[in-house]
Amino acid sequence: MDKGIVLVTGGSRGIGAAIARLAAARGYGVLINYNSNATAAAAVCASIAAQGGRADMVAGDVSVEADVDAMFAAADRMGTLAGLVNNAGVVDVAARVEDFDLKRLQRMFAINVFGTVLCAGRAVRRMSRRHGGQGGAIVNITSAAAKLGAPGNYVDYAAAKGAIDSFTVGLALEVAGEGIRVNGVRPGIIDTDIHASGGDPQRAARMAADLPMPRAGTAEEVAEAVLWLLSDAASYSTGTVIDVTGGRGIAP
Repeated sequence: MDKGIVLVTGGSRGIGAAIARLAAARGYGVLINYNSNATAAAAVCASIAAQGGRADMVAGDVSVEADVDAMFAAADRMGTLAGLVNNAGVVDVAARVEDFDLKRLQRMFAINVFGTVLCAGRAVRRMSRRHGGQGGAIVNITSAAAKLGAPGNYVDYAAAKGAIDSFTVGLALEVAGEGIRVNGVRPGIIDTDIHASGGDPQRAARMAADLPMPRAGTAEEVAEAVLWLLSDAASYSTGTVIDVTGGRGIAP
């Protein structure tokens, strides 16, 4: 049975790659968006094909509107869009708020917030019964930082992810009657290379012992939550965010 196409933004590495592989294993065609690392995206596509799945890749910066349109045009060529996973995101090196400059903030919000909203809007145009679509599901990847604030590290990233939490609820209510479910997944300390891009490659290992479940999570554990929200098993769930944090950030 053809389940349709799932577009995974930032799907060439880490959590995005795990989501793409699991989506393919669950019977979706997968379109992997990447920004610059074509080699990594091709490797994910090859691993999916080796398991009998269907995948393609498309370059694009989610903060550039023309690139977003090109990504969704590529999805249209593959088939009917059934799901969007807004996974593309960035962090920056640890800094205090008084040391932020506008260039850092523009990058942080352009990719983490504006890109998510742009992609969601294009998905709604295709999925909404109001526009003649067949429905679908959107999953936004947020972060435990949205609740914890990330003081002394990246308050700007936390603020951007807080915006995604609010956007998830607002969009879910806006399109609930149009056949689209919108949910989020809030990862905690996950063992991926995003920590290296923030200048602290050992962060997950260093923090693991102090977590309620004393280990870092895996990208595959996050992917399982995402695929549940994409699936019919979550047919009555919208506007919710699932914590995949090992207990981090949960109020006592």
